[in-house]
Amino acid sequence: MEKKLRTKDRILQASIALFNEVGERQVTTNHIAAHLGISPGNLYYHFRNKEDIVRQIFREYAKLLDTRIKPPAQPEQALDLLTDYLDAVFELMWRFQFFYANLPDILARDPALQQDYLHVQQNVLARVMAVIKGLNDAKVIAIEPNDIRDVAHNIKLLVSFWISYLKTQAPLAAVNKANLYRGVLKVLLLFKPYATAEALPDFRKLQQHYTDLAGSDEFAADL
Repeated sequence: MEKKLRTKDRILQASIALFNEVGERQVTTNHIAAHLGISPGNLYYHFRNKEDIVRQIFREYAKLLDTRIKPPAQPEQALDLLTDYLDAVFELMWRFQFFYANLPDILARDPALQQDYLHVQQNVLARVMAVIKGLNDAKVIAIEPNDIRDVAHNIKLLVSFWISYLKTQAPLAAVNKANLYRGVLKVLLLFKPYATAEALPDFRKLQQHYTDLAGSDEFAADL
């Protein structure tokens, strides 16, 4: 028998769904309560305001970052963990797409959240650098140690603003899984130039894998 979600968890799930569907800025606590069929008072029992809801969603996002982005424990695991990392990138962009789509505005309205975000991003940078270093140590890629930090920043930049970029290219188009997988492909392509000769065939297989997931359409040709 499926366990019934607590009201607090239902509010969080509904908020994420509504934020993703119509944009966080367009959704009020009254919209969330009406969507769930509960009173605004019931919602305020669990959360003080919408900013409180967004902060809690961010905490869930940060937990996923902490558990999903890990450096390889053994050299032979390096390429598998690269796949895990790329899948995690997709999962986070898909689940929290509203956050990626409107990041500067959300953070500008909540200085406390901005500080939390910057702290989390420092940890993310360290973890991405560890992933790159692990791939380098395993001879999957060959990169100058002094370049690791800059490459990690480029990866973070692409992931953080891919959805914003999509929306500037096609403002009326819905963000779908195919277009997010195209973002994952772009991340993979940041690694590929550093691939060693031995690892290059595996990189090509990974590239084909995510290309198949992304599919093709008229919009894709411009991405």
